[in-house]
Amino acid sequence: MFHPGHGSIRSDAVGLLLSLVLTLASFGAVMSGLVPAGMRWPAVVVLAIVQLRVQLVWFLHLGRAQDQRENTVVFLCNAALIAIVVAGSPWVMHNANVNRMPMTVTPEQARMAG
Repeated sequence: MFHPGHGSIRSDAVGLLLSLVLTLASFGAVMSGLVPAGMRWPAVVVLAIVQLRVQLVWFLHLGRAQDQRENTVVFLCNAALIAIVVAGSPWVMHNANVNRMPMTVTPEQARMAG
């Protein structure tokens, strides 16, 4: 659903600028050597979370305002479905592995019999 208040040139430019700054900050944190080696991973994770927030607010227009609630609800439902699929797949594969029929014949015995 398009609303005239969404995606003005000014707000898009601000979002783009923030995204570029955060991307360059992440790159700089790893490549420049200014951030100690033990702090690089946490710095990149924090910058990635901030980057995600910028993307959600400035480009996907997710927020608490009345006209943004529909977008937010759809996003949260999709995120929940993706989380269920991602978490459920290893669970199903683990259970399939645990509950498989035990192999009573070794591959060598099968070759000898056939």
